[in-house]
Amino acid sequence: MQHVERELTELVKLCDAKGQLNPKAIGYAKQPLVESNLRGNFMRKKKWNYWCIFGDEILFSATISHLDYATVCFIYFLNYETQRFFEKTIILPFARHVKLPENVLDPCYFRSDLMTIESIYSQGATHLTVRAKEFDGEDLEAILVISHPTDYESLNVVIPWNRQTFQFTGKHTSLPASGMVKIGNDQFKFDKLDSFAVLDYGRGVWPRESHWNWGMASQRSLGKVIGLNLGGKWTDGTGMTENAFFVNGKMTKIHEDVLFHYDREDYKKPWLIHSKFSDDIRLTFSPFFERETKTDMRLVKSEVHQLFGYYNGYVRYTDGKKLKITQLLGSIEDHYAKW
Repeated sequence: MQHVERELTELVKLCDAKGQLNPKAIGYAKQPLVESNLRGNFMRKKKWNYWCIFGDEILFSATISHLDYATVCFIYFLNYETQRFFEKTIILPFARHVKLPENVLDPCYFRSDLMTIESIYSQGATHLTVRAKEFDGEDLEAILVISHPTDYESLNVVIPWNRQTFQFTGKHTSLPASGMVKIGNDQFKFDKLDSFAVLDYGRGVWPRESHWNWGMASQRSLGKVIGLNLGGKWTDGTGMTENAFFVNGKMTKIHEDVLFHYDREDYKKPWLIHSKFSDDIRLTFSPFFERETKTDMRLVKSEVHQLFGYYNGYVRYTDGKKLKITQLLGSIEDHYAKW
């Protein structure tokens, strides 16, 4: 019971001249071959670039998103040991001070008096710069260099709900990261040997309501650099999945739905993740911290429970061999959006 997912090997535009889904774009690719030429569909287009960098001491995340009628940008950090956590969000009407391009590695930015997020790709690396005032009572500055090794593959999938609603998602995992995050007088350094970044690049035309699970990880483990990307709910019934794992930059695509079992009364209890019909994925996720955000405005309503913790279990290669997953640091989430 696996999906027959077409592999894309040539550049393709996401939309046709009317702004509807281009049927030739449906499929998955190991490189970002889809040009996100969104047009029309006012109020329904969604664009975002989400970065999460896992370091030795902290994780740091910065997101630029545009919902057609509002720009929503947020940054957060978590100190694993002390569990010091802080998140800052800025919401502005319409497309003010923001650029989100049609291609994954093109420059993007958000600029305001209180927060600036910029990413520029040059010579095989993304230079991510973030500045924020009044971040947990202090000024924040992050200067990060995220490598894109030339032989690394990424997960690029077009999810077709129908011709009018669809999403291109690009997941770039286990990218070596170096640099620093400074909050007030506290400075945290990232070493590219064991610090890894994840990019979630999203462009699409969405229905008014949606609900999804997303699990991801990037870490060096047992002599390998392992990345996971697992999704559920939002892709069900489309014939496509966003499920894959990466070993030293090489992707194994999983052509099967993945189920997430968790307690919605207590998200910090262990989660069980497994493939729907086979035993190709058997994972347990044990959280140690919950990030919870709720937004309830006239046009936008969302509830996010994002957990940080460790994956244990296995995933299976296409030849039947198992890849053991042991204490792999990552995150998992339950996300409802009305937008």
